[in-house]
Amino acid sequence: MKKLFAILSIAVCAMAARADGLGALELFLKTASSGRAEFTQVVTAPPREGQVARTRNSSGTFEFQRPGRFRFVYGKPLAQTIVADGQTLWLHDLDLNQVTARSQASALGSTPAALIAAAPDMRALQADYQLANGPEREGLQWVVATPRARDGQVQSVRVGLREVEQGGKKTAELAALEIVDSFGQRSLLSFSRVQLNVSLPPETFRFKPPAGADVIRQ
Repeated sequence: MKKLFAILSIAVCAMAARADGLGALELFLKTASSGRAEFTQVVTAPPREGQVARTRNSSGTFEFQRPGRFRFVYGKPLAQTIVADGQTLWLHDLDLNQVTARSQASALGSTPAALIAAAPDMRALQADYQLANGPEREGLQWVVATPRARDGQVQSVRVGLREVEQGGKKTAELAALEIVDSFGQRSLLSFSRVQLNVSLPPETFRFKPPAGADVIRQ
């Protein structure tokens, strides 16, 4: 009986230790210092009365180096480049050849980028977000993040992660990011071809406005 009780105790402890969303997010923050991935994004606008909800699709690449550096490159139909270099957040609209530059410290606190690339640890995230486990679905562990600031553009964020093995060690990778803004618009980013802890050249996170671009500093 004692042996059986010991086995059951170990099994219960193992079940309790199974990764939930918060555990997977903490593992991601602790073990994934850099990475690259491809993504697709589907933006769904809230339907008007009597109309079907409209969607628009885009895709691109994503790279990050924690803390505070990332690069999103959107291809057609929305050609944009977004770069955070640690000091400044740059947004380049290629079609308009317009660049917007903002202080990164003031721009990133309660944005989804803080969840995946800017924050160094869980404590930093919890300063800007209320974090809670979401139900497991689609084989992913989910975290529901609600901004503490009520006057921002983001209403809620759901982060989907999966645990993986890398070099014999357990880590977690970002699989999905679901964002609902203050207007009820839903953006779903799905990540694929994820590579973690890769060496990224410094120029990845440098941005120089192209010649002739209209530069707006906020």
